[in-house]
Amino acid sequence: MKLICIGRNYAAHIDELKNERPTEPVVFIKPDSAILPKEQDFYIPEFSKDVHYEVEVLVKIKKVGKHIAKEFAHKYYDEIGLGIDFTARDLQSQLKAKGLPWEKAKGFDGAAVVGKWKPKSMYESVDNLNFSLKKNGETVQEGNTSLMLWKIDELIAHVSTYFMLKKGDILFTGTPAGVGKVDPNDYLSGMLEGEQFFEIMVK
Repeated sequence: MKLICIGRNYAAHIDELKNERPTEPVVFIKPDSAILPKEQDFYIPEFSKDVHYEVEVLVKIKKVGKHIAKEFAHKYYDEIGLGIDFTARDLQSQLKAKGLPWEKAKGFDGAAVVGKWKPKSMYESVDNLNFSLKKNGETVQEGNTSLMLWKIDELIAHVSTYFMLKKGDILFTGTPAGVGKVDPNDYLSGMLEGEQFFEIMVK
């Protein structure tokens, strides 16, 4: 399985990082080894002094698909989740400045938090989901999927043009504004529609 991630999918986040607004989804891949094992703390890697949290709504692909039309994309997933795309921001900035790929800043071990899954049928619309991240009990990120530049079905259609989607693949749909640094002993918890989907300690 693979983790397919979308960057720059919320306008306010684009602005806070002073990035250029894309004309199509920004796509990158994390290896499956990036998934933080359940019940395990997140350890800040020694090669970074500026790791950022990025809370994101997740989608689990349920069957194989290629060149999926947007109007059929809803048939390829039944479950919605919440997670974190951890980013070594200092390393990413160095690599971007040199025009180099930045997988090392995004795909390191433990860089993908995957919380619990819920049936999408629980929600009236996947395009109107409230979600947030708390750091030490204080809300630091809030978002709603209605604010995505590209909605979930559009993302699936776009990504499947380039990568065959397989059962178990996970789509990270992008993060809203409010990203920030984590420090040792931080406690992070993610909420989707008022329900906690994950909690982790930072070491």
